[in-house]
Amino acid sequence: MSSLQSLFKPNSIAVIGASNNKEKIGYSIVENIKNCGYSGAVYPINPKEKEILGYQCYPSIGEIGRPVDVAVISIPAAPSLQVARECGQAGVKFLVVITAGFKEIGEVGLKREKELLEICREYNMRLVGPNVVGIMDTHSPLNASFADGSPEKGEIAFISQSGAMLLAILDWSRSRGLGFSRFVSMGNKADLNEVDFIWSAAEDPNTKVILAYLEDVTDGKRFIQVVREASLKKPVIILKSGTSSAGARAASSHTGALAGSDLAYDVAFRQCGVIRVQEMSDLFDLAISFINQPVPAGDRVAIVTNSGGPGIIATDSVERNGLHMARFSKETIEKMRQHLPVEASLYNPVDVLGDARADRFNVALEAVLEDEQTDSLLLLLSPTAVTEPEKTAESLVSLRKKYASKPIFASLTGGKRLEKGARILTQAGIPCFPFPEPALKSIAGMVSYTRLRQKIQRRTPLPEVTEKAKATVKAILYDVMRDHRSVLLGNEASQVAAAYGIPVAPIYLAKTPEEAITIADSLGYPIVLKVASPKIIHKSDVGGVQVGLENAAQVREGYLKIMDSVSRLLPGTPVYGIEVQKMMPKGPETIIGMTRDLQFGPLLAFGLGGIYVNLLKDVSFRLAEGLNMEEIEEMITETKAHTLLRGYRGSTPCDLCAITEALARVARLSLDFPEIKEIDLNPVIAYPDSAMALDVKITAANENEQEE
Repeated sequence: MSSLQSLFKPNSIAVIGASNNKEKIGYSIVENIKNCGYSGAVYPINPKEKEILGYQCYPSIGEIGRPVDVAVISIPAAPSLQVARECGQAGVKFLVVITAGFKEIGEVGLKREKELLEICREYNMRLVGPNVVGIMDTHSPLNASFADGSPEKGEIAFISQSGAMLLAILDWSRSRGLGFSRFVSMGNKADLNEVDFIWSAAEDPNTKVILAYLEDVTDGKRFIQVVREASLKKPVIILKSGTSSAGARAASSHTGALAGSDLAYDVAFRQCGVIRVQEMSDLFDLAISFINQPVPAGDRVAIVTNSGGPGIIATDSVERNGLHMARFSKETIEKMRQHLPVEASLYNPVDVLGDARADRFNVALEAVLEDEQTDSLLLLLSPTAVTEPEKTAESLVSLRKKYASKPIFASLTGGKRLEKGARILTQAGIPCFPFPEPALKSIAGMVSYTRLRQKIQRRTPLPEVTEKAKATVKAILYDVMRDHRSVLLGNEASQVAAAYGIPVAPIYLAKTPEEAITIADSLGYPIVLKVASPKIIHKSDVGGVQVGLENAAQVREGYLKIMDSVSRLLPGTPVYGIEVQKMMPKGPETIIGMTRDLQFGPLLAFGLGGIYVNLLKDVSFRLAEGLNMEEIEEMITETKAHTLLRGYRGSTPCDLCAITEALARVARLSLDFPEIKEIDLNPVIAYPDSAMALDVKITAANENEQEE
């Protein structure tokens, strides 16, 4: 991946559209560059001006006569294309195109954006935007934007697809004293996108936490590959909007975003080690926590409070966020018993009572921090007549130094009486919240990061297949396309599955009753017959299935019944013959499926199959891209089907390894053949020593879709 070093730490920068008019964006950009303390060369470009803010002005980029690392373009969209070409001819490395009027406005803008990208590629320039606020790096320092000033220096990189969101956060952060390493406005992401900026921030020594506001992901496959590695270096926290259908439409009209399914985004983020949040406040609460606190070793939370109500609320929130209440040792409880009133609750949550002063709080806080069962601590303080907020805060700050390996959080619920105490905690790096719920959401986010990192470090790859197997599948798909079909017949689908080692009960195609009898005799009875037609999805609804056929006479009769029923109910529907399959023994029914997501590619599904699929919706999902065997095993354990397959209430355990292997091979098939849109194995019968798919449906892209 190419370095963005010269973008964030340029030796020289040109501003095309610079102006002496304070009401123009071109003036604001030059002013920000000057005021942020940027030490490199600055070249304002404006043929009508001689000097702007003390910098010599040039009529065009070509007349500078010296190297330019970054050119910021702030002129109307139409002439910006010629200016971009001039930048390329002058050897500019990066373009930051502030200008709007590209794909976000529709067809005309889309054509203009494609031309801009072609110019950049012709001259090997990288492009930020178009339609952006700009970029900032507080450590360079650099502020090449039209924002109202610069953020404070810090360790958080914020990458935003929305310029307005970035500007709002910049203003808000100043009131909180929150510092940033970088601010990046991505706009339309014609070239550089979230993957490039996340990876650059992951390699930036001045960045400790990476935040992103996204409306879509440009390249799902690349996102998974790169962001997985980035999240091993430092936390990546993403707020993805457009989760509702209305939100997705709004995102599309905003920057021309193409929205994949929100389920796929959720799965992709988990597989990459990304922490996904649902609200903007969570994004920054979590960032502040990572900046100031160590990552918890586990999910056990100790709570110390001076009032019962908040303690109960916090306890509920612990469970709601997937955390656990720490169970204190006998020694810890005895230590507190010796120093706390007899009325105090010594078990988690510890209630030191409403008349507690700082010394009583300190006894409980130190006792639970000392306990090995405590992974993180939450102090809850409500104001009473005798409460000592400042002294209690100072006590907690001292304990933080002593127990530096354990994250400490506080919730001071009240108003003016608690302001000084809250300020003491915040200045010491202890996250302080007005209510317990956001504190526990932050703890849960930090715990999830630990778990996600552990998961993505386990990497047993998917099984490979032979070139012969690939050639078999390729030939079948070619025949299907040549026949102008997208749905494979049952026998074709079973051959594809078998080629990839996916266990499937063989299906054969008979075009006459005699052929059906011959096949049935060779397979052995009982037999199942199904109509073979790409146009008939629900075969039993039209009398297209006959089961439990015990002899040749029944096979003949079943064949004729199916053909007669289909011709009556669906006259003119193409029928290729009758599928013949041996009936298999019964067993627990599961489903293995794949659908191709717009952004992230193959999305695998596993759960209870047969009639329970739509009834119970017991299904877990993973993306095939970057998938490993450990994730497949975890995928199975997430479902109720796992309990059934392990042997429920004395039933015989099933072969989970066979199910795992089948899922892995479906994933491999879907990765090797992007023209396969959907795979549906339902049911897959789980046996004590094997697994077997009884029905296989495969849908391929038609000719038009493949051309797209």
